[in-house]
Amino acid sequence: MAKERILVVDDEPLVRWSLREGLKKVGYQVSLAESGEEALRILGEESQDLVLLDNRLPGTQGIEVLAQMKELDPDMVVIMITAHADVKTAVEAMKRGANDYFTKPFEIEEIAIAVEKALETTKLKREVTHLLREQEERWGFGKVIAQSKAMEQVIETAKKVAASETTTVLLEGETGTGKDLIARAIHLASSRAREPFVPISCSALPENLLESELFGYEKGAFTDAKMSKKGLFESGNGGSIYLDEIGDLKLSLQVKLLRVIEEKTFRRVGGTKDITVDVRIIAATNRDLGKLVKEGAFREDLYFRLKIVPIVIPPLRERREEVITLAKFFIEAFCREYRRKPKVLVREAEEIMENYDWPGNVRELRNVIERAVILEPGDEILVTHLPFDILRPKMDEAERVQGLAIPQEGISLEKVEEELIKAALTMAKGNQSEAARLLDLSRDTLRYRAKKFGLK
Repeated sequence: MAKERILVVDDEPLVRWSLREGLKKVGYQVSLAESGEEALRILGEESQDLVLLDNRLPGTQGIEVLAQMKELDPDMVVIMITAHADVKTAVEAMKRGANDYFTKPFEIEEIAIAVEKALETTKLKREVTHLLREQEERWGFGKVIAQSKAMEQVIETAKKVAASETTTVLLEGETGTGKDLIARAIHLASSRAREPFVPISCSALPENLLESELFGYEKGAFTDAKMSKKGLFESGNGGSIYLDEIGDLKLSLQVKLLRVIEEKTFRRVGGTKDITVDVRIIAATNRDLGKLVKEGAFREDLYFRLKIVPIVIPPLRERREEVITLAKFFIEAFCREYRRKPKVLVREAEEIMENYDWPGNVRELRNVIERAVILEPGDEILVTHLPFDILRPKMDEAERVQGLAIPQEGISLEKVEEELIKAALTMAKGNQSEAARLLDLSRDTLRYRAKKFGLK
């Protein structure tokens, strides 16, 4: 199989011929050009993976041709070829984007090795760029649905923070509001996007392991420390550290975290040497840190250091205008993921979802839609496909009568009966005997009433 395409640009026929023959022997496809104008014409007709470009050309000089090539394709890999007297120019070309340079005379084998290394480096860069593009499509600000003024403000502030190199961020909000999505979006929109994003749950790791996981440890620091190990802060050097549930971090670790933020240094467990890291701290909590400070459970100095730019993400019940948009987004995503035919939400289901308080916020909505997409084979998501908790009307305690309620505008008794039978059949997953038991009816009575309402 042929390798990558290489364009050789040189006004000396012998040089062109020798480079073509040498590179063809190792499998490359080689095109030739004797001037910058011809080279640009070839590039306009067919893409090349690498260009070997002589600096001294008839007409336009190589360094100017390089500039035009970079305008055509900023990622174009160019290796300059120059005479000994032009080394200064070659160095200038490197500053302008050339990947390497060689002086004449040269060995073909050296050129072949340089070409292979340059192409390998470019391949890795393209893979990283492709990965970043995929992450941006999945986690970037473009994936954050913001139709309410509150969420628009969140996005505006988050984008400003992303433009800053080191600003510490505190994300506050109830569980399930999407703090992790905002954190990733900030990272991907920043100059740190090509470096690691390290998520750490302060509540998931056992307290006795958290310090060694965060900061690493030296050999012999404890019984099982057979060798030294880097912590997550070292692994994330240059990138962003996302500390979820920061309110659960014990006081002794809060001291170390404050030092990392202020001095960019820490010590491994059992270590005596300071380690320097360059990370942005993005912290998140669903707890009231101000209250924890008053209770003595959270350091006041760390609290104010984290709260340089606080971003409060509102709960879903305060941005109901986004519920259906989010639901439709999840429907499309899960239908694609589980290879289901497209589904639509019926209007009656939309109304119920818009009026539900969503105590689990966006995460709860996501789970409801995922369940419906997986379990329901039809092309519609009906009221009966929603969990019973969502179907149960929100009632004021004063209006309750033995667990039931009558809305102020009134309701049809027959409609209530139909909805109860639907809900019972849904909870029982279609098992008529179980649905009858839930409603304290005989199986035959349930079947009669289900048939009366046209229910299967």
